[in-house]
Amino acid sequence: MHRIEDYALIGDEQTAALVGLDGSVDWLCLPRFDSGACFARLLGDEDNGYWRIAPKGAEGPCTRRSYRPDTLVLDTEWETAEGTVRVTDLMPQRDRAPDLVRVVECLSGRVTVRSTLRIRFDYGSIVPWVRKSGGHRVAVAGPDSVWLRSEPHVHTWGEDFSTYSEFTIEEGEKVAFVLTWHPSHEPRPPLIDPYKVLRASVRDWQKWSKRCHYDGPYRDVVVRSLITLKALTYRPTGGIVAAPTTSLPEELGGVRNWDYRYCWLRDSTLTLNVGLSLGYREEAEAWRDWLLRAVAGDPADLQIMYGLAGERRLPEFEVPWLSGFAQSAPVRIGNQAVEQLQLDVYGEVMDSLALARDAGLSTKPHMWAIQVALVDWLRSEWRQPDEGLWEVRGGRRQFVHSKVMVWVAADRAVRTLEKNPKLEGDLDGWRELRDEVHREVCDKGFDSERNTFTQSYGSRELDAALLLIPRVAFLPPDDPRVVGTIDAIREELDHGGFLRRYSTDETTVDGLPGGEGAFLVCSFWLADALHMTGRRKEARELFERLVRLANDVGLLAEEYDPVGDRLLGNFPQAFSHVGLVNTALALFGGDEAG
Repeated sequence: MHRIEDYALIGDEQTAALVGLDGSVDWLCLPRFDSGACFARLLGDEDNGYWRIAPKGAEGPCTRRSYRPDTLVLDTEWETAEGTVRVTDLMPQRDRAPDLVRVVECLSGRVTVRSTLRIRFDYGSIVPWVRKSGGHRVAVAGPDSVWLRSEPHVHTWGEDFSTYSEFTIEEGEKVAFVLTWHPSHEPRPPLIDPYKVLRASVRDWQKWSKRCHYDGPYRDVVVRSLITLKALTYRPTGGIVAAPTTSLPEELGGVRNWDYRYCWLRDSTLTLNVGLSLGYREEAEAWRDWLLRAVAGDPADLQIMYGLAGERRLPEFEVPWLSGFAQSAPVRIGNQAVEQLQLDVYGEVMDSLALARDAGLSTKPHMWAIQVALVDWLRSEWRQPDEGLWEVRGGRRQFVHSKVMVWVAADRAVRTLEKNPKLEGDLDGWRELRDEVHREVCDKGFDSERNTFTQSYGSRELDAALLLIPRVAFLPPDDPRVVGTIDAIREELDHGGFLRRYSTDETTVDGLPGGEGAFLVCSFWLADALHMTGRRKEARELFERLVRLANDVGLLAEEYDPVGDRLLGNFPQAFSHVGLVNTALALFGGDEAG
C-alpha cells in the first residue's frame, strides 16, 4: 500500500500532480488545482485513473529519485538487469493549457519501458472516448479533452479502456511524452517541444531559487519549502492553496478527510512574512492583492477561505465511488467550513495588511477603507462565540485564540494610525477596544491555578494556537503566563515529541470521532516559542527533528503519526512549509521575532 510520503510534487502554478515512487502519476486535477481529477488512483484504485512509466516488469518502487537542484523537475531512476533508465517529470508553465511532460532516458544498457495511461475524468468516474488524430491519442468526455503525444516510433495501442506504449531504448537515447489538456470545444493548443521546455524549466526554477536571501543553516530545506509554496500558488490570481489534494486522512481509516484545494486567510501573515523576508516581494504583493480582492465587501461576510480567484461558494459533497486513501472514507469535494464564523481571520487580515504597509508594498486606494470597515465591525461583534482556528464542527465556543486575534486586529489598526497620522480612523475607540479585549482574555481565558491560557473561556482544554500569543505581541515572551502556557501545552499536547492541535478524546470540541496525528505547524510554533523564551538549544533540536520528518524529496504533509512513523493529512501542506521557513528565519536568520 502506498504511503503519503511516497509521493513527489510537480506543477505549473495552475495545478499540480503527485508522482509515486513507482513512477505512477496518481493525482492530477485539470486545468486548476480545484478542478476534477483525471488521475484519482491516490484516493481509489487503478480504475480511477493513473499514468505509470517504468521499465517493463518493474512492479515495485524506483531505485532512487530526486529533484534537480533548486527546481521542481523530478528525476526517477531504475537500475535493472538490462540497464538504468530515468524518467524526468515536469509541468512547464503556459497559460490555460496545462502540460504534463515525461522524458524517458536510458543511462546505461538497453531497457524496455512501458507506459500505462488510464484517464478517468471527474475524480475517476468518467471513461473518455479515445481516438487517433494525426499520430496522437485524443481523449474526450464532456468539457474535457487531453492529447497524448510521443515519438513516432513508439508503439502505442488501446486496450481495456487504457492506452499503452512500449519501446526499447539504448544508452543515450530519449523518448518524450506530452499530455496536454484543453477545453473540448476549443482547438488544440500549440504543441510544445518537450526537450526545450525541460531545459527552460530547469533554468527558470534555478533562477527563481537564487533570489532567496536566506543563507543560514538548512538553506536547501528552506529553498525546497519555498519552491513548494511557489508550486502551490495559482499564478493567474496570486492565491495560494493550502494543499493540492483533498481527503488525505488525518487518521488512517478515519473520517477526518477534508478538501484543502482552496486559499485560507489564516495563512496570510505567515506567508507574507516568508515572501518579504526572503526576497520574494513580487509574490508577496500578488498574495496581498489576492487577499484584498477576496475580502472586499461587507465585513460581516468575511470568509475563512476562498476559491483560487476569490470564489465564495465552495459547497461540500462526498464522492462515493472513491474508497479513500487507505480506505479512509468519505472522500469530500468542497469544504463546508467556508460557512463558519472564525473571528481570528479578522486579526490575520489586519496583521497581514499592516505587515505589507510596514514593508513598503505599494498601497491600494481602498486598502485602508477595508481595514477600517473590518475593525469597526469587530467593535460590535467580537463577543460572539465562533468555530475557531481549527474549524471545529462541534459547536461554537469563546475560543481564546480567536479573541487574541481580535486584539491583534485592533492593535494593528491603532499602530497603523499612530505611524500614519494622515489616515482617518477612531484612534481612541480602537485603543479602548484593544484594551477591553486584552482584559477579558486575561480574565476569562486564563487558568491561574495551572498558570496557562486555555482553549476557550472556562475550559480546561489546551490549544496549540495559544503558542502564538508572544508572536503576535499580545504578551511579551518573558511574561510568566506565556512561559506557563508553553510548558503546559508542551506537556499535555505532546504526541511522540511533537504536538497535537488539541485533545481529541471524548471531551473534544471538534464533534468528530477518532483522533489525528501530530500537527506539524504547531510543532514549528513550539520551536518558535521556545526560542523566544530563551530555550534556544531545545528550539533547534525540535526544528531538526521536524526537518527529518520530510520525505526523501523534502516534502511535508499536514500531520505526522509518531506511532506508525508516517505522514498524515493533505500533502504537501503549505502551512507546514510556511512554518518551517518562518522557524528557520527565527532560529538562524537573525529575526528574533520569528
